[in-house]
Amino acid sequence: MAFTTVHLLRHGEVDNPDGVLYGRLPQFSLTPLGREMASEVAQYLSLEERDITRVIASPLLRAQETALPTALAYHLPIEADPRLVEAGSTFQGENVNGNRWALAHPRNWSRYVRPLEPSWGEPYRLIRERMCSAISSAIDEAWGHEALLVSHQLPIVMVQRFIQGKPLAHNPLWRECSLASLTSLLFDDHTLVGWSYTEPAGHLLHEAADVTPGASVARVNEG
Repeated sequence: MAFTTVHLLRHGEVDNPDGVLYGRLPQFSLTPLGREMASEVAQYLSLEERDITRVIASPLLRAQETALPTALAYHLPIEADPRLVEAGSTFQGENVNGNRWALAHPRNWSRYVRPLEPSWGEPYRLIRERMCSAISSAIDEAWGHEALLVSHQLPIVMVQRFIQGKPLAHNPLWRECSLASLTSLLFDDHTLVGWSYTEPAGHLLHEAADVTPGASVARVNEG
């Protein structure tokens, strides 16, 4: 019997002045506030004396930058895992918040034919499968200790909904996965026995802008 904790960390605030859905686009880095959020997470984990032995991140720049303070605090390398990457979307690079009516334009109708899949992006089921695979690998790599996995909102929400037995299709306004939040999964061997959600940088959210804030207090980034 071995207890292992896997923490799923969403990246901090992103430098996105045009308010686009950045998706998997390269070179979207953190703002100074986003870097402060990442440092708050590292400080929180250290003060809580969490036994972090692996720091693994999505290959996207904003995730790598969010992982850095914790990696430095624990004297660990940042390992990249493509399974933690942001969900693919046909709206990538578009400002989806600046003018919501534009989303209803007939040119976009073909994107909505299978909303429960969804047809406009990477299927929820595939996101869940790759995230669960990454978590399973992290359990083996941090066996008996703790791992930090830095990912993105939708992939983490897919894990949250899966472990709660909820449908993967959902309203983005309901997402409880704020910038720099931690979704912590406790495993007995490979069996999930508990989970929790915390916001170590919650006191900074009122200053932040987010393309998809969900249930957090961050404002909507409209560009």
